[in-house]
Amino acid sequence: MSNSPRQILFASLIGTTIEYFDFYIYATAAVLVFPHLFFPNSDPASATLQSFGTFALAFFARPIGSALFGHFGDRVGRKATLVAALLTMGLSTVFIGMLPTYESIGIAAPLLLSLCRLGQGLGLGGEWGGAVLLATENAPPGKRAWYGMFPQLGAPIGFICSTSVFLLLTHFLSDAEFFAWGWRVPFLASAVLVFVGLYVRLRLTETPAFQAAIDRNERVRLPMLTLLQQHPRELVLGTFAAAATFVIFYLMTVFTLSWGTTALGYSRQSFLLLQIVGVLFFALTIPLSAVVADRVGRRTMLIAATIGIILFGLTFEPFFGPGSAWRVAAFLSIGLGLMGLTYGPLGTALAERFPTSVRYTGASVTFNLAGIVGASLAPYAATWLATHYGLAYVGYYLSVAGLVTLVALLLMRPAAHDSGIP
Repeated sequence: MSNSPRQILFASLIGTTIEYFDFYIYATAAVLVFPHLFFPNSDPASATLQSFGTFALAFFARPIGSALFGHFGDRVGRKATLVAALLTMGLSTVFIGMLPTYESIGIAAPLLLSLCRLGQGLGLGGEWGGAVLLATENAPPGKRAWYGMFPQLGAPIGFICSTSVFLLLTHFLSDAEFFAWGWRVPFLASAVLVFVGLYVRLRLTETPAFQAAIDRNERVRLPMLTLLQQHPRELVLGTFAAAATFVIFYLMTVFTLSWGTTALGYSRQSFLLLQIVGVLFFALTIPLSAVVADRVGRRTMLIAATIGIILFGLTFEPFFGPGSAWRVAAFLSIGLGLMGLTYGPLGTALAERFPTSVRYTGASVTFNLAGIVGASLAPYAATWLATHYGLAYVGYYLSVAGLVTLVALLLMRPAAHDSGIP
């Protein structure tokens, strides 16, 4: 019994939506909640930086999750591994919603928060690659980028859902109620979403590409070792080719939320609404870029989007500053629109650089190493640059990241199957 296209695409989308919802509620809370409740003995700037430090932990855990879940994804199968990754991420998120604060248990509170954040990183490290392979390994010829786009749509959908939850809480609760218990609601509510995701994924069958690898006896004993020995060039270049994608996204979400609600004086509710407008453009440009990528190739689409990111970095100071909310909304929309143009074909581009026997490990590790390079310290570095040198240097930081990515893309050989995965 084979999976229908509707089952495949929904299962790949629902999982990443849940994972990114969990990830983004942490990112939002890292700005709005955790500095006050888990690092209260520091001044506001230091507390925010410490909170961003726990945010960064997940990015260092993600490659470990990639290697761990990738091993089983390439050895045991895509389906079982995706279920395990979703459980790991979901349970870690629910536990965050149950944690006592610094006022209750002192230094143990931020330590437990950090531990749960590591669990989130491990789960997401195994989730993304499996979801992309679930889609692309079931895709018909000529539609690999289109199918591979569906897991990527989980990012804007998860962001909109998480931001909407915080907007509703901000609207209906007082500050005292929000900090007393309201912030816990989205973390605990993710349990319902995880249940839905598990129900959908447990009904799937294995992908044709992986089943064919079993039939041909192509599985390797240690996928990570094989990856490092036989595909180091693809691993390194793929990591830097995805780096700018992470930099621009976390500058447009975590950093802008922090800066907008402090230095620019926006309320939480006002700035979250502006970000939702920007994320709508993110969601719109993902399918657009997938359509183009299926016609002109993934690498070509990524090069064009990266050039746009480099130029956009030069607009930071004149556009993201005090003044019109419309100008800030346009700034966020352009930045997140560019993010969609690079993010749409990225999963397919990374997956088709590796053979089936190490594809789960290769795509996952490459993507999540790019997270360390591009995103783990982006909010921290951007806050430090903006505080000491001004917003223009945050833009320069983005442009330099774009240049590094552009060089990596130009050095990458066009994938042997740029129009499809065997």
